[in-house]
Amino acid sequence: MFIDVLKYALIAIFAVAMVFAALNSIRSHRSSDAASAGLYRSWTNIWMGGMLVVLALILMFVFTGSTLSVIVEALFLIMGAYNVFAGIRNRSYYARLQQRSSNGSGKTSGQSA
Repeated sequence: MFIDVLKYALIAIFAVAMVFAALNSIRSHRSSDAASAGLYRSWTNIWMGGMLVVLALILMFVFTGSTLSVIVEALFLIMGAYNVFAGIRNRSYYARLQQRSSNGSGKTSGQSA
C-alpha cells in the first residue's frame, strides 16, 4: 500500500518537473537577453536533473533488482545529480551576470573608470 502511494507520488513529481523543464526551456529560447536565457537554461538543467533522479527512484520501485536495471538506475542517478549541480552552478553565474547588467554599466561600486 505504501509503496503504491510512493510510486504515484514519484510519478506526480516527475510530471511536475517535466512541465517546469519544458516551460523554462521555452522561456530560454524566447528570451532576447543572454543572461536571462542562461538563467532559464540553468533552471531547465536543474529540473531535468531532478527528473532523472526521480525516474531512477521510480525504476527502483517498479523493476526487480536485475543487473541491467541496477546499472540503468545508477546511470540515471549520476546523470541527474550532475545536471542538478551543473544547473545550480550555472544559475549562480547567470544570476550574477544578470545583476551586473541590471546595474547599468556593468561595473561594481568598488571599480573605477
